Amino acid sequence: MIKVSDTASKKIIAMMQEDGFDAAKDYVRVGVKSGGCSGLSYDLKFDKEIGENDKIFEDNNVKIAVEKKSFLYLAGTILEFSGGLNGKGFVFNNPNAQRTCGCGESFSL
Repeated sequence: MIKVSDTASKKIIAMMQEDGFDAAKDYVRVGVKSGGCSGLSYDLKFDKEIGENDKIFEDNNVKIAVEKKSFLYLAGTILEFSGGLNGKGFVFNNPNAQRTCGCGESFSL
């Protein structure tokens, strides 16, 4: 399961509306791809459709789609949002990551 904090939920719903998506029926696609300074990086985007290899979750009024391959790396992750002057934007608190880079956008297992 992937969880979404209250702050991240509010930001996601607002951003979805700005981009023409409907949080009640569209998805936030969370994934992992090769790259970044630690070897793997997070991928976050909006999507109107799900694929046959997707796992679907809903937390805090946000529907989340994760491809099964990526889910192996993301199980138990909490998606948070850090705003303000020193905020980093969306932050992945991933219990599977053994090492993360300073910006928090990439990790390794």
